[in-house]
Amino acid sequence: MYTIACEAHFDAAHFLLGHPGKCSNIHGHRWRIRAYFGSESLIEDGGSKGMVMDFGEIKPALNRIADEFDHKLIVERDTLRSSTLLMLEEESFELKDVDFRPTAENFAKYIFDRLKDDGLDPSKVRVYESDDAYAEYSE
Repeated sequence: MYTIACEAHFDAAHFLLGHPGKCSNIHGHRWRIRAYFGSESLIEDGGSKGMVMDFGEIKPALNRIADEFDHKLIVERDTLRSSTLLMLEEESFELKDVDFRPTAENFAKYIFDRLKDDGLDPSKVRVYESDDAYAEYSE
């Protein structure tokens, strides 16, 4: 089995409402996302001969996803009071509203699904919250 991987990253803050530890407070990460693609064989002809697939097919999609979250406060829908949201918007903070709890596990599945929607077929997606902590999703 051949495997290739591409990475992108974004800096963003989040919080986990109701978490019993420090993660209930707003805090940031340098999120690193790595998408893996595998194949039993390599492309046999053409300009991509000898490849699983061209990295140039993966990088734009992965970077688009990372750019959507970069330098934003990621907020799980319905976890902040409307008055808090209004105050943040009045201060021109950029928020990224998501319909999932913003954990590394949920980000891994979200990014996996987004890549599939973009016509790519990842074997797995790994999302790092830090250099030594990550979650991954595969079907």
